[in-house]
Amino acid sequence: MAISAASDIIASDGTGRNRFELLVQSVTDYAIYMLDVGGHVVSWNAGAERFKGYREDEIIGQHFSRFYTDEDRATNLPARALRTAEEEGRFEAEGWRVRQDGTRFWANVVIDPVRLPDGTLVGFAKVTRDLTEKRAAEDALRRSEERFRLLVQNVTDYAIYMLDLDGHVVSWNAGAERFKGYRQDEIIGQHFSRFYTDEERAAEIPRKALERARTKGRFEAEGWRVRKDGGRFWANVVIDPIRDPSGRLIGFAKVTRDLTERRQSQLALEQAQEAFFQAQKMEAIGKLTGGVAHDFNNLLAAIIGSLDLARRKLADGGDIGRFIDNAMKAAERGATLTQRMLAFARKQELKLETVDSAALVRGMAELVQRTIGGGVRIDTQFPLVLRRVRADPAQLELALLNLAVNARDAMPEGGRIVIAAREEQAGPGEGVRPGRYICLSLTDNGEGMDPATLARATEPFYTTKGVGKGTGLGLSMVHGFAEQCGGKLVLDSQPGGGTTADIWLPAADDEAPPEVERPDHGDCAITDRLVVLAVDDDALVLTNTAAMLEDAGHCVLQAGSGRVALQMLSENRVDVVVTDFAMPDMNGAQLAEAVQAGWAGVPVVLISGYAELPDGTGDDLQRLAKPFRQDQLLRSVAQAIAVRAQGAEVLPFPTRKQQG
Repeated sequence: MAISAASDIIASDGTGRNRFELLVQSVTDYAIYMLDVGGHVVSWNAGAERFKGYREDEIIGQHFSRFYTDEDRATNLPARALRTAEEEGRFEAEGWRVRQDGTRFWANVVIDPVRLPDGTLVGFAKVTRDLTEKRAAEDALRRSEERFRLLVQNVTDYAIYMLDLDGHVVSWNAGAERFKGYRQDEIIGQHFSRFYTDEERAAEIPRKALERARTKGRFEAEGWRVRKDGGRFWANVVIDPIRDPSGRLIGFAKVTRDLTERRQSQLALEQAQEAFFQAQKMEAIGKLTGGVAHDFNNLLAAIIGSLDLARRKLADGGDIGRFIDNAMKAAERGATLTQRMLAFARKQELKLETVDSAALVRGMAELVQRTIGGGVRIDTQFPLVLRRVRADPAQLELALLNLAVNARDAMPEGGRIVIAAREEQAGPGEGVRPGRYICLSLTDNGEGMDPATLARATEPFYTTKGVGKGTGLGLSMVHGFAEQCGGKLVLDSQPGGGTTADIWLPAADDEAPPEVERPDHGDCAITDRLVVLAVDDDALVLTNTAAMLEDAGHCVLQAGSGRVALQMLSENRVDVVVTDFAMPDMNGAQLAEAVQAGWAGVPVVLISGYAELPDGTGDDLQRLAKPFRQDQLLRSVAQAIAVRAQGAEVLPFPTRKQQG
């Protein structure tokens, strides 16, 4: 009866039946079919055949429950679905359905009641859609999301959580709980600024961090963060913006790592390194006192002993000349040792000139031979044509002399030293600026050095000569000198195979202007008795300087500071001021400026224990280096007077060679 009624509805309009039947039969993405009131299939479309695998002649008259799983049939789901549709006007659900071959597919099912105009139920319209692929994709997405959720939730070395647009916490992982001490239920909805220090909140760092992440695409920083219990930890923080597929900002991802232990380890390492560097400094000082102090004590012993003997002989009317000469030689050796130290420290002023290195070596040959003794033969090998170099000739002589002494000490039984020269072209990565260089080499056939010794050869205070036999400054001095000239020192040595020391010096420009012949006022005689104001904070040096000037017939006023000197200038007529540079409160250069401002006609001689003065200091002054002899002091005073009288050029700071 029900089947007949349903058929009557379908066939009630011949024209309509064809149109609707064609419409339903053409749908293949949906299974659309009709059930009678008992749930038996009374129509079947192409989509139903495609989904479920039954042909129309196989399924018409069969109960629709065969499409359900055994589990669903056991719970009487098919009957409940029809009853829900009849009572509520609609049934919809998703679940597994069964094909003819027994395989399952995930389906969305809608069942609607079919009634006559008078309301009589005559069947049900059932629409089914195969959502297997969609469910598979959703399952894959869900599994992926679950994996990521588990991943994030189980990370304990990083605090990974999300903030909303205003900075409130919306997710929380195990790492965040471990670092910060808050449980998830305690922190969700709270503002992330509570993790910052009071100082950073006052400076609005949290707000600025979010703003930077918003505008720049990322914020990263390190700093102190605060735990729930008030304790602090050192953290690395990264904040990234989170945007939906349309690009709209929906929140921020915040990743925090606790670096407290690493920071403590880093601080401990830095402290250990500082302690190590301090120990190295102390070791260097120990070597300095063991080497340099020993040499100075030897020199002082010679000076004091000679002067003591001279005083005794003078009382007896004896000849004291040889004792004075001996004391002078010891003092000059002390000055040379000081030069080495200053060259190592790069506080020895260099006067770079165009130097003929071949002529310089020939000129110092006798000095070198006399210094190293007769047991070592010296040969030279210079090309016929050799470019000049840019160097300080006096310091170059001292460097070569140091190398010669080292070579002699490496040949205790005697040997041969070869001093040679060659031109080199330096390229990038060779330790000097690219260009042309002259390489002065000094080679011996002595004991040589092993790799460990060679690696430390230019270290300050490093020596293999034993206590009291060397300061360890010779090669350091040569190394410092070469670098100051714009070159380098290269050592090559093999145990038992001798040593070669190469000094690379920049070649002089062929078109460089010749050296300007400076007017020499060194022999200017001072015919008048001068009033000289001597200024030095060291009473011994001041007394000695005044005595030298008084011995030359000058009237000397003595001042122990710059301020006292200015007071004396205001009270006395002074012809020239001789002042030390390194003095407390007011140094010599500042005193010279005050003199030039208040007493423009009074020249100033500036004395310094080393030549590394601040840039521009005393450039217009006559300068003199310590230690100095009387003739050098008088020459500087004469030059200063001559410059004032004639308006001549101020002479450069005299080198040791010029002073000697």
